[in-house]
Amino acid sequence: MDKKLLRFLVIVALAISLAWSLACKQQKPEAGQVKPAVIQIGNQEIQAKDEAVYKTREYNGRKHEYLSLDFSRIERPASLDEFQKIFHLPPIRQYNTGTCWSFSTTSFLESELKRLGRGEFKLSELYTVYWEYVEKARRFIREKGNSFLGEGSEHNAVFLRMKQYGAVPASVYTGLLPGKTEHDHSALFKEVRDYLDFCQKNQYWDEEKAIAYVKLILNKHLGEPPAEFEYNGQKMTPKDFLNNVLKLPLDDYVSFMSFKYIPFYTRGEFRVPDNWWHSQDYYNLPLEEFYQAIVDVLGKGYSVALSSDVSEPGISGDEGLAVVPTFDILPSLIDQDSREFRFYNRTSEDDHAIHCVGLARKGGHTWFLIKDSGAGAHRGPYKGYILYRDDFIRLKVLAFTVHKEAVADLLKKFEQK
Repeated sequence: MDKKLLRFLVIVALAISLAWSLACKQQKPEAGQVKPAVIQIGNQEIQAKDEAVYKTREYNGRKHEYLSLDFSRIERPASLDEFQKIFHLPPIRQYNTGTCWSFSTTSFLESELKRLGRGEFKLSELYTVYWEYVEKARRFIREKGNSFLGEGSEHNAVFLRMKQYGAVPASVYTGLLPGKTEHDHSALFKEVRDYLDFCQKNQYWDEEKAIAYVKLILNKHLGEPPAEFEYNGQKMTPKDFLNNVLKLPLDDYVSFMSFKYIPFYTRGEFRVPDNWWHSQDYYNLPLEEFYQAIVDVLGKGYSVALSSDVSEPGISGDEGLAVVPTFDILPSLIDQDSREFRFYNRTSEDDHAIHCVGLARKGGHTWFLIKDSGAGAHRGPYKGYILYRDDFIRLKVLAFTVHKEAVADLLKKFEQK
């Protein structure tokens, strides 16, 4: 072979090798950087992929392992200041109790008092809790044990108890015994449960005596609620305070759900254990209208009380976030049936009651500002708040309660049925 031709071929080979090497270096990410994985169907990239990871947390002196995800790649509001907020009082903790239903609904009514021009009031959550225990025990006795007994309840129970027993300021009744600063109802509930189990086992159904004994248990752990108290220099009963000072329109609040077990645009039962009296007052909406109603009423300046599932890898108190990870379901695939399936197989349950007090847009998503009395929210960065992303609301929020004026157009659809 001619020497010139050989030299030329060697130079070309070296040039190709160098070009290939440079191209490879350009494609390789810098040290410390990891290219986000994406979910791809065919040649189309759908969205960033969430990676399932195991984490540990110490609780009561023991380490617990749980499934979660890497939240660092999720674009979220930079601070609470990005939210369009609705008036609410600062978050407070329920501590070791199953009383989220009372804390969230009381917070909701405090926001309503401000919206209605009544002023700012801090109401007692535990006054309502006391009388809810009484009414649970009463139904248990009347139904001869055929009634669910737990610490939980629903938003509309607060309206019923207030109409029945009134309301009091938090300063009048704390539900804490002298020297106590944190609620703990573990011993209280066990004692009530054990007594009612005794009644059932021995077929003891004397309602008057049974309720009197349950009140003794409640007084022992919570203190006796006031029959009368002084407010602004005037003596009044809890019913006087509700009717003459607060003037809350308790009959004007409506609750919605979204399930296929009854026809849409009809009313029926929210089929969860904490609806222990089997209320049939829930308006049933298709998912898209259910979700859009929450967005719309927040935009109008109304806050919303929510019932939600929270036992999920996508919710983290430490991060202050609630999202649906892609290893569960893609947001674009969330629909009535995927929601129904999770309710049917009990991976969506009525775990927690919360108060939604704000709205924001970030990263192509709508975010909801949640005031939360649970321990996780107070452990996280927002100290009593969690940021719920739109996919979590659509898949995991089971019911909501709001003033009827905020959803007047929706209620008309039920009148036409």
